[in-house]
Amino acid sequence: MHPTPKPPYKVLILCTGNSARSVLGEYLLRAKGAGRFEVFSAGSHPTGRVNPFAVRVLRERYNLDAGAARSKSWDEFKGVKFDFVITVCDHAKEACPVWPGQPMIAHWGSPDPAGVEGSDEDKLLAFVNVASQIARRVDLFCAFPDDKLLDAVAVRRIGEEFKLDGEREMKR
Repeated sequence: MHPTPKPPYKVLILCTGNSARSVLGEYLLRAKGAGRFEVFSAGSHPTGRVNPFAVRVLRERYNLDAGAARSKSWDEFKGVKFDFVITVCDHAKEACPVWPGQPMIAHWGSPDPAGVEGSDEDKLLAFVNVASQIARRVDLFCAFPDDKLLDAVAVRRIGEEFKLDGEREMKR
């Protein structure tokens, strides 16, 4: 029988570019789960820069300073044992490598706000919407007591909740 891990739980949030969704998830979970979670983000093909709209939304909507955020490869974390690996885009889900220590893998997909065309206002709204979706998922994750947090079905189900307009809704 495996020993039950105790907080702080080590969490890696993955996306393709590590410029928007994974950075939003990293900073939101780091803030809301302070002391309980040690949170990192990375990408399969990092862009090398964090999207300024992600930094802006974290600052203006959540009062979080993401000025130190950087876009980095998941290769930086080879050999690190995580308790949870959460993918936030379909490409990262498909390409997700095998992680040591058998972490719980969950997919909490969100639309890519960095792919939105249009005015700065349109782009900002996309980032606000995606950040809101991720924040709701993070709130639910943080609300789980430790015994429920270790329930793989419950953690994976979070990704089925809180869909944005145009995404498939899950019946409750």
